[in-house]
Amino acid sequence: MKFISTLLVLAFAFTLSACNTVEGAGKDIQKGGEAIEDAAK
Repeated sequence: MKFISTLLVLAFAFTLSACNTVEGAGKDIQKGGEAIEDAAK
């Protein structure tokens, strides 16, 4: 039972870190797009 609980906690932590990484990458891409748009004006 303790082993299964540990695996679930690790899986949950990994999922949260992956979401934060994807969100951060999305923000970086958006800022890059805004910079290109401003340069085109």
